[in-house]
Amino acid sequence: MTVGIKMHQTLAQCESVVSSFKTFALDTENQNAKQMYSQLAQTMEQQIVNPLRNRVNQLEQEEPTYKVYQQNMQQSPGTQGAANSMMGSPSSAQQKGQKK
Repeated sequence: MTVGIKMHQTLAQCESVVSSFKTFALDTENQNAKQMYSQLAQTMEQQIVNPLRNRVNQLEQEEPTYKVYQQNMQQSPGTQGAANSMMGSPSSAQQKGQKK
């Protein structure tokens, strides 16, 4: 597994945790818990996700072979599904752009 794939996987996992915290905040009626989950999501996004995303972008600029999503799109259709399952699917905005 390349560094690019590992970085993208880590970023996707961190984004998933942020989303979970946001969901927990919406699902709970306890105001203290709601505030805690919201703060955790915000802190994690600011302190972990954003710097990690910046690092991934920097790596991709320095070493184009780390552009994992673009590489997956260039693979044959039979292997693309396996690569996407490892990486997560493209965002809905990316998918809409591809459908046009």
